[in-house]
Amino acid sequence: MVRHHFATSPDLRGAFERLRSVQFDPIAPIGCNHDLVLQARVPGYRIGDWQPLAYQDRHIYDGWDKQASLVPFEGWPLRRFFHHKHRQAFEQKVFVEHKEAVALVLRELAERGALQPKDFAFQQRRDDWEGSWYGPSVTKRILKALWFSGDVMTAHRVKGQHVYDLTERIAPQAVLTQAPMEEQDAARELILERHRAMGLVRPNAPPEVWSYGELMPHRKTALPELVASGALVSVEVEGVKAHATPEFLAFLDLASLEPRAVFVAPLDPFLWDRKMTAHLFDFDYVWEIYTPEAKRRWGYYVLPVLFGDRLVARVEFWSRDGLLEVREWHEEPGTIEAAFWPALGVAVDEQMAYASAQRVHLAAGATASGFWTEFARSRNHA
Repeated sequence: MVRHHFATSPDLRGAFERLRSVQFDPIAPIGCNHDLVLQARVPGYRIGDWQPLAYQDRHIYDGWDKQASLVPFEGWPLRRFFHHKHRQAFEQKVFVEHKEAVALVLRELAERGALQPKDFAFQQRRDDWEGSWYGPSVTKRILKALWFSGDVMTAHRVKGQHVYDLTERIAPQAVLTQAPMEEQDAARELILERHRAMGLVRPNAPPEVWSYGELMPHRKTALPELVASGALVSVEVEGVKAHATPEFLAFLDLASLEPRAVFVAPLDPFLWDRKMTAHLFDFDYVWEIYTPEAKRRWGYYVLPVLFGDRLVARVEFWSRDGLLEVREWHEEPGTIEAAFWPALGVAVDEQMAYASAQRVHLAAGATASGFWTEFARSRNHA
């Protein structure tokens, strides 16, 4: 699992080729989740380095896979499966009940080019939608329905907010002209993609792994078909049944990687199946961002710390205006080998460069460790 996920990629394109997609999340205590996923794999990565690949080169797109994700455009035709499913979900309440409004939104995009929702001349709201997931704005809901259905895409973002444009002006012509796949074939390939991303996947991995109701119903037929074709292999890991690709299992025949310290993003594919992570690494990870502060055990945005084949600690960083703040530090039970500490120093230096930080501040939650006191002293006086 460690080699599959954290053998460094030579560049961003290589990382996306391995991961298939990277889950997008806008919360940014030290860059966003997608930045942290890439920083753990791509040497020299800096916050936001993914954006030219998406919004200038159009090598990846900002769309839907396992929730909001960054996906290579070569995967766009396959993910038309999601477009079709979402179109069905929005059909009555948006595309039928607001047919004229949908036409007005599309006409504005065609005539004016890429727009944020607030910039549309057409603005309408429904008071009965107040408090709903998408809010009372008819314009915003139409744009979301069009985005989920593949009719519009994210041209770029402004302060994290979508700027929408027509799909035909964003997606490369080569992918637009590909014929849609049959639903069963697309679902089977997407389930294979999950295994290529995660490495080792339990059939009963949590619903979000299978995009909830979109892929879950297809598992019972897709998994046996993928095993029969040789695309997946059934395995058992100390009593837990799972599947993996032959390429993943080939890593078992290779020597161990030189251990390095890695800060793992909360929505990294490495952690998508928390029960499997707990089983393999004896490490119970809970992302406490939605846990009330008084009930948190570890912290708001804590990252697991990997060294070699062990998850040895948890850390919470916060970065603003050239300052890296270490808010929480928790070591796992058991002895941490001496080689970890210099490796941790290298990893934190890389994290500072990634976040463009020049100074270090230690909050109360990190001062119990002698390493952090010495590290802050040496970097702040450099």
